[in-house]
Amino acid sequence: MKFPLLRELATKDVITVDFSDTLDTALTLMHRNNQRNVIVENDNNYYILTSASLLYLKLNKHDFSKKIDTIILEKIPTINKNENILDTLDLLESDLEYICVTNDNNSLYGIITHTDIISHIDPETLMENYRIGDLINMNKYIQKSDFNTSTSEVLKYMLDGHYDCMVITKNDEPIGIITTKDIITIMNSSLDITAPIKTYMSSPIKTVNEKASIKEVIAFIKEKHFKRVIITNNDGKLIGLILQKELISLSYSKWAILMKEYSSELSQLNDMLEKKTKKFEEKASIDHLTKLYNRYKFTELFISEYNTMLQRDNNMSLMMLDIDKFKFVNDTYGHNVGDKVLVNLSKSLAKHLRNVDIIARWGGEEFVVLLPTADVKTTEMLANRIREELETINMGDDLYITSSFGVTGVKAGDKLEDTIKRADDALYKAKDSGRNCVIVNI
Repeated sequence: MKFPLLRELATKDVITVDFSDTLDTALTLMHRNNQRNVIVENDNNYYILTSASLLYLKLNKHDFSKKIDTIILEKIPTINKNENILDTLDLLESDLEYICVTNDNNSLYGIITHTDIISHIDPETLMENYRIGDLINMNKYIQKSDFNTSTSEVLKYMLDGHYDCMVITKNDEPIGIITTKDIITIMNSSLDITAPIKTYMSSPIKTVNEKASIKEVIAFIKEKHFKRVIITNNDGKLIGLILQKELISLSYSKWAILMKEYSSELSQLNDMLEKKTKKFEEKASIDHLTKLYNRYKFTELFISEYNTMLQRDNNMSLMMLDIDKFKFVNDTYGHNVGDKVLVNLSKSLAKHLRNVDIIARWGGEEFVVLLPTADVKTTEMLANRIREELETINMGDDLYITSSFGVTGVKAGDKLEDTIKRADDALYKAKDSGRNCVIVNI
């Protein structure tokens, strides 16, 4: 079994525009071809214009008759068509969907996506014993909205959170979905965005049960050509959503182990495979923006530290923090500045922590820190020191922020969700108390 070359996998039918085209032209092409994004070419450099970017410009009343070169675009990495599928793993950052595949002269050959990669994972040899419900922890907070919510409110929420979809529910049961493709249709057709979201949602939707194996889910998305899977429990209630990229993270780690068994065929690839597997496992554990642990890795480390706490009869505490009025930062200064704030805050936090402390980006502008051997009083004092310092740091563009903290202790018999709930309740009490303070919830 050989690793396929990118020239065998790449999609060659690509919608492209160049910098001299107008935004109206790009929007029309995306709508006509039912695409969420379009590739922008400029002197063998390639950029992506997304439906989310167009929505942001539309809401800010940008003139769509202007040329594309008047806006800032994200550059897409490139890779030669003669490389194999393993060589893409270093380029697949968590929020990156496309890689441009080029000819030897750097002209565009095609694109490769998460869909192309996951379509070449063999479901017959992978993940027979793993259930999709095992991954729900990393998707605790699902992007969902009630079916009667106004379309404008849903679109704004998607834009603010950088979400590419929203599950639409009725009594907690998923009945539809809004994706960035739907946004393009709404914008291109000048539809009434004050109408309830049920007017424009895609419905009905396909779901999988939490007991389905990952093998079955991979086969499901290959058959349906889905980019995400909506997960329900036995009562039909929404409990999670898994993206292709999360399945790729797990599947390639498993695939790497299986492929090493074909030693005669893979002897020359073993060293490269081990290195790439390690890198990809790290990607699955790290938040791409802040380089902190993500929620999934934090959950794993919490269990280990909790067992150590019980064995040694130690103290342990946890604090959560949230940037005050972060939505105002994004709305006023733009998402690039918002991202810079998150990165600078992460660095400031790390300076105050010990090597044994575990810090993760919990989601959005919310962070969580686990402090082994530290009691609640010590953690409260630390939180106040961090809070006071954050007020003094120039986050860029003469922007200063404040933050709110919730602190709690970890108790024998706690599950992670118990500890998180106490800290989260304290955090929101801090918000209700005027922000920029620390609240303890024992």
